[in-house]
Amino acid sequence: MLDSRLDAFADDALGHHDAVGAAAAVHAGITTPAELAAAAVARARRVDPALHAIAHAEFETPRYGEDESAALYGVPTFVKDNTDVRGMPSNHGTTAFRARPARGDGVFTRQFRSTGMTVLGKSRLPEFGFSPTTEFMTAEPTRNPWNTEYSVGASSGGAAALVAAGVVPIAHANDGGGSIRIPAACAGLVGLKPSRGRHVDGEMARMMPINLVSEGVLTRTVRDTAAYVAAVEDFRRNPALPPIGSVLGPARRRLRIGLVTDTLMGEPVDAETLRVVEYTAALLEHAGHQIEPMRLPVTRQWADDFVQLWALLADLIGTAGKLTFDRSFDTREFDGLTTGLRAHHRAHLHRTPAALWRLRATAEAVAGMFAKHELILSPVLCHTTPKLGYLSPTVEFDELLTRLMNYVGFTPINNVAGTPAISLPMGMSAAGMPIGVQLSAAYGDERTLLESAFELEAAHRFPSTARRPTG
Repeated sequence: MLDSRLDAFADDALGHHDAVGAAAAVHAGITTPAELAAAAVARARRVDPALHAIAHAEFETPRYGEDESAALYGVPTFVKDNTDVRGMPSNHGTTAFRARPARGDGVFTRQFRSTGMTVLGKSRLPEFGFSPTTEFMTAEPTRNPWNTEYSVGASSGGAAALVAAGVVPIAHANDGGGSIRIPAACAGLVGLKPSRGRHVDGEMARMMPINLVSEGVLTRTVRDTAAYVAAVEDFRRNPALPPIGSVLGPARRRLRIGLVTDTLMGEPVDAETLRVVEYTAALLEHAGHQIEPMRLPVTRQWADDFVQLWALLADLIGTAGKLTFDRSFDTREFDGLTTGLRAHHRAHLHRTPAALWRLRATAEAVAGMFAKHELILSPVLCHTTPKLGYLSPTVEFDELLTRLMNYVGFTPINNVAGTPAISLPMGMSAAGMPIGVQLSAAYGDERTLLESAFELEAAHRFPSTARRPTG
């Protein structure tokens, strides 16, 4: 019988530090990058045999940061296994090919590593990041540290498990439909999806018909996310976007915040999730913000169009796999979800041009939401975290697609519109699992998101898997 809850926190060099605290200890000479790496490796070896969160380990030869003055110098981390790190394979969560070690860092990896963090290896994701749960056809799933019988979300599920369990304080993640925010909600973490163009785009994002992917991190504290955003902005800032800069706490200004609880599919949000969203709205209103109910500016047709894009991406990967990944690429090894999405796209191929045309109009529709509101408050997910198996790629495709669409009802619109959004852990279910809420902002306004996140963190202490007080 598996233990229901796992954490790796210990009285070692990492202790209960977040990333900012660990970097401060290095800069003060209290500890070293090697000592922090050794602590994280020991933690990983203790809990990953049960979590199954690591895709590839470089424990004997970590990639240390090169700039000792960098903001997060010496902090141990993992990179998601769809992003190239020199000398490490990138297998994208699939058995369709066996990746060789990358010859060099990916274009985004260079920006990520400019923060000074120490890369210990690669974190797991579901096949090509298509699923909101990190589960596989035959391999062990990545398990949730809060309760190992539950999903940890996806596609950045390995990263979420490692951070929530305390193996590392911060880990790379990326988001093409909710893949930062969903695991953040499932694992009780902070997960910011930046604006499109805020960072250097990875290689895969550059090939998409609509660029859905934002790069970021999963953390346990708002200050870690804010420190990371400021650090990567020092490496490269998009002059077309307003700078975020250093965000150190809440702002004094009071905001008009729209409250959205209607899903893209029209399905009701479950009672526990709705309770946490309403609690968050009450906290914000008590702090002087104006809360106004509103609806998303899209219809059920939008959800169907997004599924068509999702299916198109699966079909493109299957078609171009030998050229993009490796000549050994074999689509017969795809899992049930990827296979089903490819078949769905081919059965409805005629719908793709119109779906893409309508989706490209999303940015203008979403911009209209922020004409009268600085932020939008909503759930991250339509219902609480399911147990492993409910969203497994082994489920018959039509049933699985229905379950997925009735689960992921709020996050994809930000990816299509390119707007930023953040998931914050604002409650717990009766089963003892975290529940996240989402704040969304206008294109380029990550600063307001972070300021508001600091305010909510101060008003509501975020949960931790640690079995001892966090101090």
